[in-house]
Amino acid sequence: QVQLVESGGGLVQAGGSLRLSCAASGSIWRLNVMGWYRQAPGKQRELVAIITSRGITNYADSVKGRFTISRDSSKNTVYLQMNSLKPEDTAVYYCTLQASSDYWGQGTQVTVSS
Repeated sequence: QVQLVESGGGLVQAGGSLRLSCAASGSIWRLNVMGWYRQAPGKQRELVAIITSRGITNYADSVKGRFTISRDSSKNTVYLQMNSLKPEDTAVYYCTLQASSDYWGQGTQVTVSS
């Protein structure tokens, strides 16, 4: 079993920055994908960014150039640095680890005020 614990969400003004962290624990396959999805009220959950255990990244077009995903594999931790935040970035952000199964964190709220 894998547990994911997220931190770093909160309230920020438009143009500001936040950094999300997600620490994974438990039985983790060495080869995996970690990343972030988000879900705004009334909308489907969508990909924000993912990173493989080899460091290959993929971003949603809406966050390219503003968000940066990184990971510390020695700590099984993934980070999401979010800059130039916009009100439309407001959502619950979920950490995910995808290996033999898909695991999800409990979510952390990010609210960007205009």
